[in-house]
Amino acid sequence: MRVQAKICGLSTPESVEAALHGGASWLGFVMFPRSPRNVSPDQAAALASAVPAGVGKAAVLVDPDDELVARAIAAGMSLLQLHGHETPDRVAALRQRFSVEIWKAVPVRTRADLAGAAAYRGVADRILYDAKTPDGAALPGGMGLRFDWALLRGHDHPLPWALSGGLDAGSVAEAVSVTGARIVDVSSGVESAPGVKDVDKIAAFLQATARL
Repeated sequence: MRVQAKICGLSTPESVEAALHGGASWLGFVMFPRSPRNVSPDQAAALASAVPAGVGKAAVLVDPDDELVARAIAAGMSLLQLHGHETPDRVAALRQRFSVEIWKAVPVRTRADLAGAAAYRGVADRILYDAKTPDGAALPGGMGLRFDWALLRGHDHPLPWALSGGLDAGSVAEAVSVTGARIVDVSSGVESAPGVKDVDKIAAFLQATARL
């Protein structure tokens, strides 16, 4: 299986086009007002209208209520990517009510943090290992931080998984080599400024991923 890529935090037609042209397998749309990448469900729907069948469309959410989830799904999102403090019970309830694919982010700083993924066995479809942000940070991710990828070497994963945090065109090969990841998720690593996607960086990241 080739390494697949998700480009997250898209907010313009140009960045969506660049991600599609480069062969991204998933596109992510952040619906979280505190994020510089925030888009409304209506804006996400307009951006996603150009996405062909077979390319995943992720609503990136932080402790969403049911109303926001319903609006995201109505906007054409094919999966939920949860980055808040959603408990396994909450994830199970969302999956049951909305019958949608769910990725649950697990923030990692130490090996002990990896154990948190096991609680989502049977309720989430995929775990996204991401770098844990500093205490009190305004955002739960998308800050360009990376954790020690060696923590994942030989780890017994309870679910299918993807890797995020500190990735860019220059580091993705090392990340895949160390962790064995087959799905990589990038946001700030393809930006010229927080929330401003760079189409050349998107192209470079996807080219680097395609070589793996």
